[in-house]
Amino acid sequence: MTGAANGSGGRGPGRRHDHDAGGDPELLAAKAALRDEVWTALTEARVARFPGARNRISNFVGAEAAAQRLRDTDAWRTAETVKANPDSAQLPVRQRALEDGKTVYMAVPRLAEPEPFFLLDPDHLADPPRKAASIAGATRSARRVAVADLSAVDLVVSGCVAVGEDGARLGKGGGFADLEFALATAAGLIGPGTLVVTTVHELQVRPAGEIPTAPHDAPVDLVITPDRVLDCRTRRGARPTEGIRWSELTPEKIAAIPLLRELARR
Repeated sequence: MTGAANGSGGRGPGRRHDHDAGGDPELLAAKAALRDEVWTALTEARVARFPGARNRISNFVGAEAAAQRLRDTDAWRTAETVKANPDSAQLPVRQRALEDGKTVYMAVPRLAEPEPFFLLDPDHLADPPRKAASIAGATRSARRVAVADLSAVDLVVSGCVAVGEDGARLGKGGGFADLEFALATAAGLIGPGTLVVTTVHELQVRPAGEIPTAPHDAPVDLVITPDRVLDCRTRRGARPTEGIRWSELTPEKIAAIPLLRELARR
């Protein structure tokens, strides 16, 4: 779906996250170049946490402060159900959601299970919220659920490699966040009024118009850094509403995700 350089997670050195992506090669290359620029900036500024910025949704110095700033918003206070990405950068957000009594849906990494979401119920956790909100902890405290078993979502938390002041989002290139958004939208769990937010380091924020986008890319409404809240709702592009764009998925991508394999057989 979107592109990024990657040498981890079982891929060979130099193999990009978008190796199985469909779409315009020039657009994929432009996204990959911008990712590399942001990862380099985070690394050189020494604000990326272990295991480093490159090839991932980078964990960053100040992630807890950004999570607290999000926690102070009205959007957070009114949300009862949160869908969040599983990356370390947003662990403080998931932790605070559980501490505040919110139900959390967290995607199984790479949507690699037939039931691709963890359901974390704050009233039934096997571990304290911080541990339960981690990928390892979720295997103890959460149960896995299918898309059909999810409830409507009040707030979507999305991880970013970079994000524009106009809400344009750049992920690490696997396309999983966009697929999650498409699946939830098609199921009626995300609607026009559902707020989409991200927490990032200031170095990940880019001027409006700088991040290249494709029709399947879901923009964000609020960008939260350790120092500010940026409201993009009056400037962001339209959200994708048609669900999964099968024409943009390669056979390799469909084969890698059990849920897509099942849907493709129907």
